[in-house]
Amino acid sequence: MPIKKGDKIKVEYEGTLDDGTVFDSTEKHGKPLEFEVGAGQVIKGFDEAVIGMEKGEEKTVKIEPKDAYGEHNPELVKKVPKEVIKSDVEIKPGMFLIMTAPDGRQFPALVKEITDKEIVLDLNHPLAGKTLNFRIKIIDIL
Repeated sequence: MPIKKGDKIKVEYEGTLDDGTVFDSTEKHGKPLEFEVGAGQVIKGFDEAVIGMEKGEEKTVKIEPKDAYGEHNPELVKKVPKEVIKSDVEIKPGMFLIMTAPDGRQFPALVKEITDKEIVLDLNHPLAGKTLNFRIKIIDIL
């Protein structure tokens, strides 16, 4: 039976960038991914890609930024005073810092640049602006 919105499914996947870099996979997590199709638990393009697939089926899809983590938003690159960032380790460009929002949610911020007085942080999702390629295999429809 083809997968439809509302179905709970188990999938194996491997996500790569256009240059072949693997950014995520079920192998890395050691177990299949379970989610409800259409419930917004995965990125839009992945959600849409599994609709119509059947148990045991495998396919490869290319997901554009708009259906993944969005385009890179320059407004999410922020300069903050150095003294605002507290860390036990030396902060360097290229590092990710875990920031805490006022509501308690945590999110990664990429250190882009460090000046004498400021740290430039990129608050975009690390995969924003990137085209994602997924190899998806349907393991089970629950």
